[in-house]
Amino acid sequence: MKTSIEILTPKTLTEILGILSERQEILTLIAGGTDVITGLKQESKRFKDTEVLVDVNHVPELKEIKHMPEKITIGAAATFSEIYNNSIVSNELPILKKAVSTIGSMQIRNRATIAGNFVNNAPCADTVPALLVYNATIEIESMNSKRETYLQEFLQGPYKTQLKKDEVVTKINIPVPTKSFTGDFYKLGRRRAVAISRITLAVLMELKENKINKIRIASGSVTPIGTRFPELEIFAMENDVNDNLFKTLASRMGEEIIKITGLRWSSAYKLPVVQQMFYQLLKGIERRSL
Repeated sequence: MKTSIEILTPKTLTEILGILSERQEILTLIAGGTDVITGLKQESKRFKDTEVLVDVNHVPELKEIKHMPEKITIGAAATFSEIYNNSIVSNELPILKKAVSTIGSMQIRNRATIAGNFVNNAPCADTVPALLVYNATIEIESMNSKRETYLQEFLQGPYKTQLKKDEVVTKINIPVPTKSFTGDFYKLGRRRAVAISRITLAVLMELKENKINKIRIASGSVTPIGTRFPELEIFAMENDVNDNLFKTLASRMGEEIIKITGLRWSSAYKLPVVQQMFYQLLKGIERRSL
């Protein structure tokens, strides 16, 4: 690990953007630090040029969670504990609340942040499937520009995103889900707690006259990055809800995963589990929608 690193603690977003524009080649943004500090200690190549850490935790606007008329905004530096305990999230975004509750230990959830989870973009990032089924977009700023993009487009590959060296993620925007949607989240780890996920699934579904009117499906860990399944979603829509449909969707989920990842050494045990848990999620959502 590096023996000497400068730490800056800007108090405003403008300060952060100024530092990024001037020292982008040698700095790394840090919020919770649960990925960055570990990476520095392990001498990860991702942080080999880091000479300066910029702590974004002291900027109030990056911690805010707001309910706007048509969307919910979550500040990039909001911790998992803050998200879990927030009444807006509890009332409007139950899948996200369930996802953050499964992450690490309480100590980790008290430190780790939502943007850190997807900017790091590990395949096992637990919030990503939940954010994907909520059609989340993210706002990104630099000194000279501001843009908004869908999270799925932002995620480019394992530990790789669209984020440029002079940019910072400022907030996550989630369209307010209609009350007709029901969903769920599932995580499988090697143990019950403080476990890196081996499989994550998120499903959000709207039933109308016993048909699937709309459905969004996303996974993590079983694909190189968190991924939506648009072809499977299209196939599912307008079908009568019954046990045979759910079994067919579960089977096709396995086919979609193989199409993305190819056959791997873990496919023999992961795919049957994914298919079974996807089936169980669909059945549970159906029961709660009645």
